[in-house]
Amino acid sequence: MSQLPDPAVLETCAARALEAAQRAGATQAETNVSTSRALTVNVRKGEVESVEFQKDRDLSITVYFGHRMGSASTADLSDAGIAATVAAACDIARAAGEDVCLGLADASRMTQTPAGGFADLSLVHPWLLTPDTAADLACAAEAAAFAADPRVTQSEGAGADTREGLSVYANTHGFVGHRRSTDHSLSCAVIAKAGDKMQNGHYYTSSRDHTALLTPAFIGREAGLRAAARLGARSLTTRTAPVLFTPEVARGLISHFLSGISGGALYRKASFLLDKVGTPVFASHLNIHQRPHLKGAAASAWFDGEGVAVQDRTLIDGGMLTGYLLGSYAARRLGLESTGNAGGAFNIVVEPGAHDHAALRQQMGTGLLVTSLMGQGVNMVTGDYSRGAEGFWIENGEIVHPVEEVTIAGNLAQMFRSLVAVGNDVDTRGMVRCGSLLLAPMTVAGS
Repeated sequence: MSQLPDPAVLETCAARALEAAQRAGATQAETNVSTSRALTVNVRKGEVESVEFQKDRDLSITVYFGHRMGSASTADLSDAGIAATVAAACDIARAAGEDVCLGLADASRMTQTPAGGFADLSLVHPWLLTPDTAADLACAAEAAAFAADPRVTQSEGAGADTREGLSVYANTHGFVGHRRSTDHSLSCAVIAKAGDKMQNGHYYTSSRDHTALLTPAFIGREAGLRAAARLGARSLTTRTAPVLFTPEVARGLISHFLSGISGGALYRKASFLLDKVGTPVFASHLNIHQRPHLKGAAASAWFDGEGVAVQDRTLIDGGMLTGYLLGSYAARRLGLESTGNAGGAFNIVVEPGAHDHAALRQQMGTGLLVTSLMGQGVNMVTGDYSRGAEGFWIENGEIVHPVEEVTIAGNLAQMFRSLVAVGNDVDTRGMVRCGSLLLAPMTVAGS
C-alpha cells in the first residue's frame, strides 16, 4: 500500500480552506483534513472471501458568520474543490439561524505546542502487511478454532486488518495540529453444533502496534472454546439475582455513564445524570479517570476536536461525580467552561479492584455471568435499563450451564450506586479500560 503524505501537505490544504473562508467574509472558521489507508482480508473455511484496499481523503470546513454556522465537506483537495466546498459552507451559514453559543473554542484555550514538540504517544506503528500474509494469519486463526473442539464445524469468517490515518485540524485562531495513528486487528468467529442446536463464538485482538497482537492460535482457540461452551444453553425462570459482567460487556455499562455526562445529553436535559456534579452516583469504592496520554492506547491525544488541550481528570472520585465531558458549544449552553472533550472522552480507566474474574465469581456465589448483551433498551433520560443477555448460570462460584433468551433489567442510577466490585482483569482493547463488574441483584426475566 502507498504511504500517507507528510502532514505539511494536509496543513497546506487546511490553510487554503481557512484563507478562502476569510476572504468570503467568515468571522471564524475551522477545518479538518484527513487521509487514511487500509487493508482488510477476510477468509472463510480456509479460502479467501474478500480483499479490500481502501484509501480515503476528506476535507471538512465549518464557517461562522457571527453566530450563524455552515459546514461542507469534499474529497477533492484541488484548489477548485476546496474553493467550491468553502463557498457551499458559506452559503449554508448565511441562510442559517442564529445561535449565540456557536463559534470556535475560546482562543485562550488553544493548545500550545511545546518547544520540542509533543511527546510521542506511541500511536504510529505501520505494518507492511501483504494480502497473502493477512490471509495466512486469518486462516491460521480459523484452523485453531476448528481444532479447539470437534463440535466447532462451521465458520462465520476470520479476518486481518491494518489501518493508518493522518488528520490535521486548524482554525482561524491560528491553531494547527495533526494526529497520526495506526490500528491493527485479527478476529475469528465460528459456530459449534450439537444435534440441531448451534452456538457461535467470537474473539479478536487489536493494537496500535502489530507486534503486540495476540497470536492467531490464541484468537482461534478462544473463539472455538467460546462457541463450544455455549452449547446446551437454556433460559431461566424469572428471578432476582446478582449479575457479573465480563470486561467486554462491562465497558458498555461505563459507556452509558459517559453518555450521561456528555454535553449534548445534558443541555438537551436528556440525561439521568443532569445536575449530579458533586453528588455520589457510584458506589463509594469506585474511581474513574480520564488518561489521554497513555502510550499506545486507543484514544490518546494531546488536544480535542477543537484544539483545546486534553487533561488527566478524575471523573468519579470515591463514587462522587466531579465534572462533565464538554466541548465549547455544550459548555456555553450550560453556562460552563469546555473540559477539552469536544469529540468525546480520551481513555477512560475504571480503577481495578483487588480480585480477578474467578474471585468475583466466588464472591457472587450464585447469579448470572453475562458475556453478551443484545438490544437497545436503555433510556438515558430516566436511567431505565433492559437488555437481552446471554452468559452462564453460576452456583457456588462455578459455571453450571450456559444461559440464553433472558432479559436483565434495572435502573442505571441504582446499578451504579450499588456496584459491588470491580475486577482486575482489565480489557485494554478499547477507549474504556475496565475489568469485570459485579452488580447487586437485578431482575433476570426468562421463560
